[in-house]
Amino acid sequence: MPTNQTRLSMFTRYNTSLFFFLFLAATIFPAPSPAASAEPIKIAGIFALTGKAKGSNNAAVLGTELAVREINLTGGVLGQPLELLLLDNSSSPIGSHLAAETAVRAKVTGIVGAVWSSHSLAIAKVAEKNQIPMISPISTIPSLTSIGDHIFRVCYDDNFQGKAIAEFAFKELKARTALVFVDLTSDFSLTLTDIFIRTFQGLGGRIVKEIEYKAREDDYIDQINEASGHDADIVFLSGHDESGAIAEKLQEAGMKAIPVGSDGWDVDSFFTLGGNKIRQGYFINHWTPSHANPLSRIFMKKYQNEGEIKASTALAYDAVNVLVTAIKRAGSTDSKAIRQNLHGLKGFKGITGDITFDAMGNATKKACVMEIRQGIPSFLKSHVSD
Repeated sequence: MPTNQTRLSMFTRYNTSLFFFLFLAATIFPAPSPAASAEPIKIAGIFALTGKAKGSNNAAVLGTELAVREINLTGGVLGQPLELLLLDNSSSPIGSHLAAETAVRAKVTGIVGAVWSSHSLAIAKVAEKNQIPMISPISTIPSLTSIGDHIFRVCYDDNFQGKAIAEFAFKELKARTALVFVDLTSDFSLTLTDIFIRTFQGLGGRIVKEIEYKAREDDYIDQINEASGHDADIVFLSGHDESGAIAEKLQEAGMKAIPVGSDGWDVDSFFTLGGNKIRQGYFINHWTPSHANPLSRIFMKKYQNEGEIKASTALAYDAVNVLVTAIKRAGSTDSKAIRQNLHGLKGFKGITGDITFDAMGNATKKACVMEIRQGIPSFLKSHVSD
């Protein structure tokens, strides 16, 4: 019969062995964290994954994916993982509408996208109808946020951008005459052209000629020949990456007008199509990797080797984080609460600068003026429109 001392020794050995077993089991089979085991919070990222807009969307897709990955590595949202449903809009408004309907059926909490304004307009109508908060990273068409109070953007709009380009050209470049190229197939180009012309003329400038084209549908030879018959200080190219090809052809034709443009130039394809041949040019952008913002520098240090880092990368990253911040402040996935917290957002510290939404859901931002010299872009100065 064991003594009391023997019983105590047996008890101690038993508990020590039990403790070791439980510790080993916990080490090999750790309990899942709340974010790993809980039902995910779904958001949709709607971008052009195929088609003509794919090249100008890649950078925004990357920014969206980086943000979601980082959020999940740091615990998710409200103790739940964040799930990204990446949807292809097939580079068209119709495809954007269909992708948005897919997001609705998937019961997403919010939508990030798109890049091209015509795509975002189609998505926004579906999002507003179904009361799903939507944040566009870089669609600048002014009418976007007027679709409803669930629609936001983390970039400036074309009212700001068109004015900024015209003011810089008139005041800094001392331009007094301008040729204008407008893509008839692009809402972005049409809207930006209208704002630029009104601002430039309002400052005292003169539009020598407005030249119409359709992106990807011709080689622009007729338009180049038409432009060659006119002298101007600048040529405003209001399109996307095709502007690189047009600028190069104008230069080859002997045009002396300095090409100026918009954030539509901030893609590698602009330069591979001809922008890398531009001797001198300027464009307005939302952000640059050399931005002095401390958060921007941290972002670049972490992700500069991940892929093509452009302004739309940083803006998409900010858009996801703004949406997640609103969800956290709401304390739920209730769309009304998220929308209210988005409208109340002030001074959010983003990669692209401080973000505050106005009453229409537009972010108030500064612009970066980029200078191209011998085909290489670099930051020139910040610009705040008058």
